[in-house]
Amino acid sequence: MSRSAHPAGPRHADVLPEGHHAAPPADLNDLDPKVWSRTVSRNADGVLTVGGVDVARLAEEFGTPAYFLDEDDFRARVHAWRTAFGPDADVFYAGKAFLSRAVVRWLCEEGLNLDVCSAGELATALAAGMPPERIALHGNNKSDAEIERAVESGVGRIVLDSFQEIARVAHTARRLGRRQRVQIRVTVGVEAHTHEFIATAHEDQKFGLALAGSTSQPEAGGGPAAEAVRRVLALDSLELAGVHSHIGSQIFDTAGFEVAARRVVSLLAQVRDEHGVELPEVDLGGGLGIAYTSDDDPREPQEIAKALGEIVERECEAAGLSVPRISVEPGRAIVGPTTFTLYEVGTIKPLDGLRTYVSVDGGMSDNIRTALYDAEYSVVLASRASDAEPMLVRVVGKHCESGDIVVRDAFLPADLAPGDLIAVPATGAYCRSMASNYNHALRPPVVAVTGGAARVIVRRETEEDLLRLDVG
Repeated sequence: MSRSAHPAGPRHADVLPEGHHAAPPADLNDLDPKVWSRTVSRNADGVLTVGGVDVARLAEEFGTPAYFLDEDDFRARVHAWRTAFGPDADVFYAGKAFLSRAVVRWLCEEGLNLDVCSAGELATALAAGMPPERIALHGNNKSDAEIERAVESGVGRIVLDSFQEIARVAHTARRLGRRQRVQIRVTVGVEAHTHEFIATAHEDQKFGLALAGSTSQPEAGGGPAAEAVRRVLALDSLELAGVHSHIGSQIFDTAGFEVAARRVVSLLAQVRDEHGVELPEVDLGGGLGIAYTSDDDPREPQEIAKALGEIVERECEAAGLSVPRISVEPGRAIVGPTTFTLYEVGTIKPLDGLRTYVSVDGGMSDNIRTALYDAEYSVVLASRASDAEPMLVRVVGKHCESGDIVVRDAFLPADLAPGDLIAVPATGAYCRSMASNYNHALRPPVVAVTGGAARVIVRRETEEDLLRLDVG
């Protein structure tokens, strides 16, 4: 995918970006099971269905645009991750991908833990009944109020991100008469994305404490991460449970994790040698990829669990350490494939010799990822089947922005018409959670579908919601 950009946004006049699939699919009505959730299919009339409910009925009842979440698929993915890692490891759902009280209740019922990174996410978790000991709090700049609420609530761990945060969490815990379990987020110098990783100087970021030494932190005996360990171990109000690392997003292999684990285990060995303490936990973070298009090839939870377990065991054996309890934090990998966004087609504008622009009733306000990251998505005609010839399209939104693109390049039937419904799969992660009111758009609802029934779990915003915040 071309990364060339104009100051006003990504280039949008290329006929086909580099790496695009020049040939259309053999059948535009096919639904690739890698991309769609488990209960999505077409009925006898060719209409897309989810959980036994067809999209025409869903659109009539809930309107468009809307996110439709396959509850059975969500629960199955949660169960698969929990089963794959077993009772000797911890799986934390990364709430930043998508969070609601219904999702929290499903996580509780299926036995998963929850990772939050803001006061709002913590409030949602607690309001929905997640036991606080199963909650972890992240963030590079936690406020005093967030720290206090987390400690007072009894969250199971706070991931420390700076020297200042060590002091602030320790002070709050001491004042409240608590001993707070913490992990230290370390920057391991590895960045992994999809099929490549670069083990170089990626300490230049806002998260974590570097393993490598620093001229600005010239403490003897190692870099900032080692110094953070020393400081935490010296504080009675903190219990150091282990270390945390995160190496990237949309990762399809474990090569980067291998490098990260080696460096994390090296720190654990240093802690043992220097302090006589073997830390009991290692959190390898999340970032595991999903299929947005048929070209993507994500790994199953069982494969990931086996690979990560073997990596940590091998590195610990080499260092003469006991194997710590492993934690992982899948978010996108659980919720991403469970959801599709349903749009109604509006304006259709053919550009001779280029492509056809298909405008829908949503856009970058409900999916900013294409504009932000050049993210790729799939799209299908959902309200009917079609035998028409394929046409190259760009699915765009209705916002006053040339970068308002939902699907940059795809194929839809040439008989596509205004009023048709189209569906974009794999929108469960970072679409509703990053949605905005750009152009005063109303954020869409999230509708859970299961067993032939659908219910709203996050309602559609109204004009009254917008005006209520505008105090005049």
